[in-house]
Amino acid sequence: MTGAARHTDTELSDGLDRLWTPHRMTYISGQDQPAEGYEKPSGCPFCLAPGKEGDDSLVVARGERVFVVLNLYPYNPGHLLVCPYRHVADYTELDAEETAELADHTQTAMRVIRKVSSAHGFNIGMNQGGVAGAGIAAHLHQHVVPRWGGDANFMPVIGRTKVLPQLLTDTRKLLTTAWP
Repeated sequence: MTGAARHTDTELSDGLDRLWTPHRMTYISGQDQPAEGYEKPSGCPFCLAPGKEGDDSLVVARGERVFVVLNLYPYNPGHLLVCPYRHVADYTELDAEETAELADHTQTAMRVIRKVSSAHGFNIGMNQGGVAGAGIAAHLHQHVVPRWGGDANFMPVIGRTKVLPQLLTDTRKLLTTAWP
């Protein structure tokens, strides 16, 4: 199992096996958050991602005003984020051209994901502000989450764990190759 370890803890009395995903603790604990936080572009991963090259960037596509990047902590394989290059927090701060390109790239993302992985459906959305669930509220980003019948099985519901069958670099390669 890539990125996870199966373990039976004899000290636990419930007799259940555990599927550990320790890489997620970095996100949950905020250990990877920069000291200055995400408020400034210098610490914002969405401002930094377009400057990285190749697999390190996780960038799938680049437009004039927005780019598409794989979510580092995906809900499902192919979970993409459509982000403006500009460091803005609120949807109302986008200008008309950014809004149009964000919508266009969201549609293209859906087409590409369907082409490479036959997604049955999608969750599309933005969490505006920390109280609304935005992990990085300082830089607007639209989630494009592919869904398949049965993907919300017992693992996330009972085990609070997502089993991802593909490495991010492999997912990126599929999506960038298929992007028009």
